[in-house]
Amino acid sequence: MHELVRLRLDVAYDGTDFHGWAKQNPIDGVPVRTVEGTLTEKLAMIARYPVELTVAGRTDAGVHASGQVAHVDVPKAMFAERSIAGDPSRLVRRLAKLLPSDVTVTAASFAPVGFDARFSALRRHYVYRITTAPQGALPVRARDTATWTRPVDLDAMQEAASALVGLNDFAAFCRAKPHATTIRDLQSFTWRDASTDKEPQLYEAHVTADAFCWSMVRSLVGCCLAVGEGKRDVDFAAALLKESQRSSKIPVAAAGGLSLVGVDYPADDELAARAEATRGRRDELQV
Repeated sequence: MHELVRLRLDVAYDGTDFHGWAKQNPIDGVPVRTVEGTLTEKLAMIARYPVELTVAGRTDAGVHASGQVAHVDVPKAMFAERSIAGDPSRLVRRLAKLLPSDVTVTAASFAPVGFDARFSALRRHYVYRITTAPQGALPVRARDTATWTRPVDLDAMQEAASALVGLNDFAAFCRAKPHATTIRDLQSFTWRDASTDKEPQLYEAHVTADAFCWSMVRSLVGCCLAVGEGKRDVDFAAALLKESQRSSKIPVAAAGGLSLVGVDYPADDELAARAEATRGRRDELQV
């Protein structure tokens, strides 16, 4: 029987060539490349033990992350190795030698008691980058910046975004998932003009919520873009909150513009209670 210890891993990746975070079964015998699958393979190689990752936010295919958080339980004996020598931060360099260039572990540490990367989280932060410039995205940012072919009104998009903030049922914005709630606390949704001389007509949506359901952020962005280009009026967003299922009226923004940039957690002595409360609330909503 292995004595296990829990590690917190901070992870960044370019999601362009991944089929999302979550491991998937091969399709017609061909492996499916995912972030979780890639990390799990290399961690298991180092630990010499079959590991499983729990993540703060399961990003979709093509979505990026600079502030993803995961936890993993590994054998305590692993830290007796000379290359690690009891210091989990040494895993960063060890993994850098094994992982492909589009995914990296930026930090590794012993997790505080009660830490759960998913259920202990207070909120997740996303940023969506999009350009309406005729020439499209700057080539060095083309993999994390989406393109919209029509001009948009930033003030109108902000008005639509503001109407969605709060504790609401976002069923119209989420792809259906069995036994999953679509009630979320959207805590902040702001649009910014991020244009520079080299990146004109560049906009960023900054979105924060306690959690997000499948496809929610890209649908929120798509809703605002529809309003911003004048295809929908400013009341469009608020009206969608009255719907009880996914709306076909909402364009889903391209995955490539979206990045998970941060996850917030409570103080160490509140981690276990937060995880218990989150699990309880999820179970209650699924009854």
